[in-house]
Order: sequence, then structure tokens, then C-alpha cells
Amino acid sequence: MTAAESMEALPVVAAGGGAQLWDISHPPVLFFLLSALLILLVTLEARKHGRSHQQQQKHSAPDPPGPLGFPIVGNSLQLGPMPHLTLNAMAQRYGAVFRIHLGHEPVVVLTGEEIIHEALVKRGAEFAGRPDFPSFALVSGGNSMSFNTYSELWRVHRRLAHSTLRAFFTGTAATRRVFEGHVRLEAAELCAMLAEATSRAGGCGVDPSEPTVVAVANVISAVCFGKRYEHDDAEFRGLLRNNERFSKTVGAGSVVDVMPWLMRFPNPVRSIFRDFEQMNNEFFAFVQRKVREHRDSYDPAATPRDMIDALIGHIDGGGGDSDDEGDAADGAKAGAGGAREELLKLGPQYVDSTLTDVFGAGQDTMSTSLMWFVLLCAKHPELQADMQRDIDRVVGRERLPRLDDRPQLACVDAFVCEMMRHVSYVPFTIPHATTTDTELNGYRVAKGTVVFVNQWSVNHDPAIWRDPERFDPSRFLDETGAALDRDLARRVMIFSAGKRRCIGYEMAKMQLFLFCSALLHQLSISVPPGHVVSLEGVYGLSLKPKYLSVAFTPREQLLGRPGEAEE
Repeated sequence: MTAAESMEALPVVAAGGGAQLWDISHPPVLFFLLSALLILLVTLEARKHGRSHQQQQKHSAPDPPGPLGFPIVGNSLQLGPMPHLTLNAMAQRYGAVFRIHLGHEPVVVLTGEEIIHEALVKRGAEFAGRPDFPSFALVSGGNSMSFNTYSELWRVHRRLAHSTLRAFFTGTAATRRVFEGHVRLEAAELCAMLAEATSRAGGCGVDPSEPTVVAVANVISAVCFGKRYEHDDAEFRGLLRNNERFSKTVGAGSVVDVMPWLMRFPNPVRSIFRDFEQMNNEFFAFVQRKVREHRDSYDPAATPRDMIDALIGHIDGGGGDSDDEGDAADGAKAGAGGAREELLKLGPQYVDSTLTDVFGAGQDTMSTSLMWFVLLCAKHPELQADMQRDIDRVVGRERLPRLDDRPQLACVDAFVCEMMRHVSYVPFTIPHATTTDTELNGYRVAKGTVVFVNQWSVNHDPAIWRDPERFDPSRFLDETGAALDRDLARRVMIFSAGKRRCIGYEMAKMQLFLFCSALLHQLSISVPPGHVVSLEGVYGLSLKPKYLSVAFTPREQLLGRPGEAEE
């Protein structure tokens, strides 16, 4: 007998003392059922309210406000093609801390310098987690420093990665010179290739994306793997195509992260997500091959040839520095013996994952920066000419710019700072997650809540920047016009902040100066006749130019590779 049949046949005692079947169509019975249902609903709602009241008493704060969403998809359909702009507009209505839903996943959005600094810097450990997203587990063999959540093991991993990266990029005067040599070599090669491509096109515009990606990746490759590749090398170009696929498929990973049920049946998102998974596996396999080759020839008594050797030595031998930012106190507590003990927790697989993180993140962001740089130079020829005059005055025409020239070329750094601020090509950080129940700006944020950090909102805040939608590099120069306003430059948010700040930000700024100043020294960058420069972007791993067609004309005879023509 079913539950419905049991209810309909339930015996009741009639007024006359006899038994009869319960007729649910009878008005008094129907009234009783409706009353019982109402009581049940009120009871359930009271329990729900009671739990909510207990939680609010415990946390003494309400949930953040936010827009209503649709069933199943939440607010996903409301974000549009430029979600950083949509969410910034929502913040004008709901405040610096508000909540949306992506699928059924609640997401807290942080807007503006003050609240982002409060969360990421002042209370960094509480907001340093990562969401438990399926796509994050696919990166770097599942041991990604960038995508794994905050923990003791993560802190050890970060300290190791940071100290090793610093040793090979910015650690000493000698390592800086080696790094500078790598960049200047690739910059000279890039200038020659861009000029040749423009000449072949009859002076028309060319897309500099491909040679730029190869040039930047070669710098990272030389430091990570001890090898640079020719621009037509099949293995290397295949690897870089994987990174392009990563940018194109990462969006599918984001959709699956908040709507995992899409993986249960055939659909376009599932297909793209599987391509994303395959691409990650192929890229990781490439790095693993390089590490195996190094292990076969590794000599612990020799000076490390590259980052692979250094990481093998650190993990096998246990040494290393503490991170000078965010976790320095942890490193100091550990001491020398503690550092060895901690590093031994990192298995050999962390060599592979660290290199995958450094190579993948470093080349994508840097190549994107250079693409926006050439586009803005073409759009603002008068600013380009000003920088070229300063470079010629400081450097001359017989050699490429060096890092030693940088203090006298504040105009280049100011242009780069304004490019990063104006375009904000990393509009969001990688999603954060809270590591504990906490409160922010008077609102309750539960442990494990996904947190979006809108970096674009900081870079376009009229309270910080005068006329923020205008491209004006002079805002970053001091009153003399000859030096960079470093305090203002530090307020540009492109590398995140706090415990999750990009460990390669110093290297990135050095590399940007060398590439940009070399391009300006060697080439005139212009818009082909009849073309209009568009600053429209498309989302990927970062915000990339949608349309990129620029002409590169040698200012004079191009210099050869550094060392061949100048030293």
C-alpha cells in the first residue's frame, strides 16, 4: 500500500462511535489537511529561521546584499562579456562588498582599494584560500602553487618557488646581468622579426602576437630549462599553442566549476572542458620531460644550470630562503633545520609543478603586456616620440637600453604604469576563498566562500586617479617630470596583493622595461593607413587586444644581438 493509499484508508472514529474510511474530499477533512500542511510549512520555516538566527547571532552580521539571480544559473547571464565592468556597476548599488551567485555557488565580490587591502593584506590568511574548483585541480599536475589553497604546505611551496625565482632573476648583481642578457637578446631578435614582417607585408599592419609570445617565452625558458628556442622550432611552437588553447578553454573550466552538472551529459561546455584538461596534461608532460632530462645529468656539486637544477637541489637537499613577503615570519620561525624539515615535505613532483606555474604564468602575462604596449604606442604617436627622444638622449644609438639606464628613463616606466592601470588587462585576481568564518565591512562571509577581487575597480577609482578614463602617463611622474612617483605607481593593482601577490612581479617590471625600451629604441610603431586603433579586449587568461594590426619601421639600421654589435 502506498503512502497515499494509507492516508485515504486511514480509519477514524465517527461521532456515533463506528469506524469509517477518511474521505479527503469532505470539507472538514480537507480543512484539517490544509491546516496540517500549513503547520508543517510554518514549522520548517521556523526551524530555518532559527538556524539562520543562530548563525547570525554567532556571526553577529548579516549576509552581503546583492542582485537576485535566475534558477540554476544564478547571476551568470547578467555578467556580460566584460564582467569587471558589470560587477563594478553593481558595486555602485550594493557597496564595496556584495554577493552574487554563479550557478548555486555564492560569490562575494570585493571592489575598491580600501576593502581589497583590508581583505588581502590586513587579514591576508583569512582570504588567501582557493575554491575547490574542478579546473584548479587540473593545473600543474594538481600541485599548483597558483591554484592550490592556502595551507602550511602551500606556504612552504611558495617560499621555495619565490627564493628560487629570485635567485635566478633578481638575487644578485651577477644574476641580474644574466637575466638582462637573456631579455636583451630576445628583444633584439623580436625587433628584427617585427620589422621583417612589416616589410614583407608591404608596410601594412601585422599582428605581433606570435613572435612576441615566442620572445617572452624564450626568456622564461632560458632561465627555467637552460635553453632558448629558435622562433620556428616545432616543439616550442607546439608548446606555446597549448598556452593559446589554455586561454581559449579556461572559460569552460570556469563554467564547469560553478555548474559541475554540465559534465554529466554531452554539450559544448563539456567538450571544451575536456580539451582544457588535455591541454593541461600535455603542457605538464612537456615540463616533466625536461625535468627527467635534468635529473639524468644533475650534479649536486656543480653550480645550478637553471631553475630545474636549483629546485632539484632544494627539494633533494632541503635548503632555501624564507619569503620576504607575507610569510617571512613563518620562515624565521622554522630556522635552518626547520627549513630543511619543511622542504622535505615537498616531493619530487613539486619540481615539475613549480616550473609549470612559473613558465605558464610568466609568459602569458608578459606577452599580453607587450601587445597592449605596442597598441598604445601606435594610438599615441606623440607620447611614443617623447619616449624615443629621451631614450636617444640617455642611451644613444650604438647599443640597446640597459637596466642601468632605467632611473633616467622614468618616461618609459610611467607609460608602462599607465598602460597597466588604464587597460587593467588582469581585471580580476584568480578567485580567492575564505579559510575561516569571518566578517568584512560589516557582513558575514562563511568559510569556503568564493571571493572575486576586482582589480579593475582599483585602477579606475576616481578617488585615486584624476580623470581615470583618460590615458595619461604624466600622472606617474613627479613635479619635475624626471622621476617616477613610486607611491602612486604602487597603487596600480595588476599583480594581486598580500599572501597571493605574484612572486614574479619584480622580474616582470624589469623585463617590461627592457623589452619596451628596446622596441622604442629600434622601431617606430604606427597604425597602417585607414586603420583605427581599438582598445577592445577579449577574455582569456588575461584581457588581450581583440584587434591588433600595427606597422613596425626601423628608425635606423637595426642593431644585432647584444654582444655582436655593442660590447
